[in-house]
Amino acid sequence: MPKLSAIKHVFFDLDHTLWDFDSNSKKSYEFIFNKNNILLDINTFITIYEPINHAYWKLYRDEKINKTDLKHARLKDSFDALNYSISDALINRLADEYLDNLPNYNTLFDGCINLLSYLKSKYVLHIITNGFSEIQTAKLKSAKIFHFFDHVITSESVLVKKPNPKIFFHALNKANAYTYNSIMIGDNLEADIYGAKNIGMRTIYCNFTNNALNDKVIMVTQLSQIKEYL
Repeated sequence: MPKLSAIKHVFFDLDHTLWDFDSNSKKSYEFIFNKNNILLDINTFITIYEPINHAYWKLYRDEKINKTDLKHARLKDSFDALNYSISDALINRLADEYLDNLPNYNTLFDGCINLLSYLKSKYVLHIITNGFSEIQTAKLKSAKIFHFFDHVITSESVLVKKPNPKIFFHALNKANAYTYNSIMIGDNLEADIYGAKNIGMRTIYCNFTNNALNDKVIMVTQLSQIKEYL
């Protein structure tokens, strides 16, 4: 496999790309449910919650809801779908406790540390994330990968979210990088891949769930395969 040429800067998404969001999120919910005596089977809750959360994050990316609405509505809709009676006050407390505890869990995808160590000696590494600023930095530090990255660009710091081109141009400017010498690596086709491609960046799609694709993109199914291109 020929290596991609002229790359100097590698921009990563964080959640679902390097940091195993689903595993860590489940552990955080399990902890706060036990703490607050929420009498729900965690696996049943997660089955209902994950597609609801995904839908609300798309609304958040599209600037149709704000952070506060996202935090509350994804839980309220999940509890409603499970016919679980709970007050709005407790939902808000759970929403805050979930985020507070989320960085305490730091499972990374297989090969993450090995890949970052390999890339760090060859490229300048950065993060571009739609996640909440205070949480993303805590995740990186807890997982002991913060030191790999020169810049961590969050959507909250730019006031727009991927795939808005403004966040990519802001990241390039901050890193003193250019579209022709940069690559974006992420798990979300719309936000990470098409967002970066639309401004001329090259991309690698982390298709860890084996989604069927009609588009021609560079794709990997595990992190170690990125070494074939970089």
